[in-house]
Amino acid sequence: MVTDKTQVAHTTMERPLLDMQGVSFGYRQHVLFYNVSLQVAAGEMVGLLGPNGSGKTTLLRLLSGVLQPQQGHILLEGRDLQQWGRRGAARRIAVVPQELHVPFAFTVEHMIGLGRTPFVHSFWGSRTKHDREIMRDAMVTTEVFELSERIFNELSGGERQRVMIAMALAQQPAILLLDEPTSHLDIKYQIETLELVQRLNRERKVAIIAAMHDLNLAARYFPRLLLFQRGVVADASPAEVLEPHLLSRVYGINVQVGVLRGAEHLSVLPPASKEPDNMTEKPPRPLVHIMAGGGSGELMMRALADAHIPFAAGALNIGDSDHTLALRLAEEVITERPYAPISPASVERVRASLARVALLILCPTPIGLGNVILLREALLARQRGLPVVLLTPPQANSACASNDEPPTANQTVQLLDSAARDYTGGEGMQLTKQLLQAGALVVDSIGEALVVARRYVPHSR
Repeated sequence: MVTDKTQVAHTTMERPLLDMQGVSFGYRQHVLFYNVSLQVAAGEMVGLLGPNGSGKTTLLRLLSGVLQPQQGHILLEGRDLQQWGRRGAARRIAVVPQELHVPFAFTVEHMIGLGRTPFVHSFWGSRTKHDREIMRDAMVTTEVFELSERIFNELSGGERQRVMIAMALAQQPAILLLDEPTSHLDIKYQIETLELVQRLNRERKVAIIAAMHDLNLAARYFPRLLLFQRGVVADASPAEVLEPHLLSRVYGINVQVGVLRGAEHLSVLPPASKEPDNMTEKPPRPLVHIMAGGGSGELMMRALADAHIPFAAGALNIGDSDHTLALRLAEEVITERPYAPISPASVERVRASLARVALLILCPTPIGLGNVILLREALLARQRGLPVVLLTPPQANSACASNDEPPTANQTVQLLDSAARDYTGGEGMQLTKQLLQAGALVVDSIGEALVVARRYVPHSR
C-alpha cells in the first residue's frame, strides 16, 4: 500500500481539497470497491492506474458527484460533496470524458460556452462580458482559438481533446478529472495533451486526477501515482508504485521496469525486452504461505519481506487490509471478491500453493463460514506433512505470560479461538484442535515465527 512517509504526507496536510473517506460502491449486487480512502491537495497531479474493470471510471464519477457513495463520504474543501449540489460542484470540479458525442453541429465556441453553464442562472441566460473573456482565455490557453468557428464533430481526435479541456477550463475549476485523456490519440497528440495538462497544473495550480492506461506516460507526467484495483493498492511516487512484482500481480502479466539509456524516467516494458540497463530478475518462488485477514497478517508479512523470505498469501478478499499489503509484499496473492466466500477456483489455487511451499503460517484471523474452508485445507496440508505454524494473538500472549507453565493443547485452542472469534458454530475450534493434534506448532510472537520460517527456509537472509 502507501509507503509510510507518503501516507503521512497525504494525511497530515491541513485540509485536503478532495477527501474520500471510507467509500464503498457497487452496481446492484456487485461490489465494485470497498472502504476506499484517499486525499488530494490543491495543486496536486495524480495519475490513476489500474486494469480494465478496476473501477477507475467509477471512482472519477464518484469524485465528480455524478455517482453517490453507498457508504462513506466525499468532502470537497471540507464540505460533503452532496451538499454542494450539482451546480456548486461543477463550479469547482470539471470532468473531461474519454469521448464526447455531440448530436448537433456545435461550433468550438459553442462547446466552450457550455463550460460556463454552471455560472448561468437560467438555461436561456445570455453570456456576459466576463463569460466571454473566460471563454477566450480558455481557448487561447488550449490553443484552439483559431478553431472557434469549426464544427466540433469535424475536428481531429487531438483537436477535440483540446476543445474538451478548454470547455472544462471555462468552468474555472479547482479540480480537473480526466478519464483516459490519451486514449485513441497518436503519440503527437498524447504528448501535447499531457503537456497542456501539466502546464495547467503548474501555472494555474489546478489539481489534476487522470485515469491512465499508458504506464510510461503516467510515470513521466505524474509525480504521484495511485494504483487502483477495486481499492487503493499503492499510492506513492512512480518509483515506488511502478514496481514490477506489484504491476505483474495487478495487471496479470510480467513486466520489467528500468531506466532506458539516456533517459531519466522509468520505463515499463514487456519481459522479453533487453533495453533497460537495470532490469529486475524473475520473481522468486514463494517458500511460505500465509493465511490471514482483517490486519492479522500485517506484521508477519512485513517480517517475512524484511527477511527476504518470499511468500504467498490468501485467499484474501479485495478491500481487506491484509490483501492490500499482500499485493505489495507477497510473490503471489490469491484474491477473492469483496464479502464473498472462498470460491472453488481460489481453493484450488490455495491447495496448489500449499503443495509447493515449505511452511504454512496461520495468523489469528476471525473464522467465519466464508473462510473456514481455509482451515480445512490447512489441516489436509498438515496431514500430508507440511509444517504448519499457528500464531497466537496478543491476548493469548498476555494470558500465557502470567503463568510459568506452558498452556495445554486445550488451553491453546481456547486462547486461539477466543481471539480469532469463531463464527462457525464450533467447527473453527474443532479444526484448530485437529491441527494441534496433527503436530502444528504454536508460536507466541512474530520473532518466533520468523525463527521457524528460517529453519524451513535456510537460504533466507
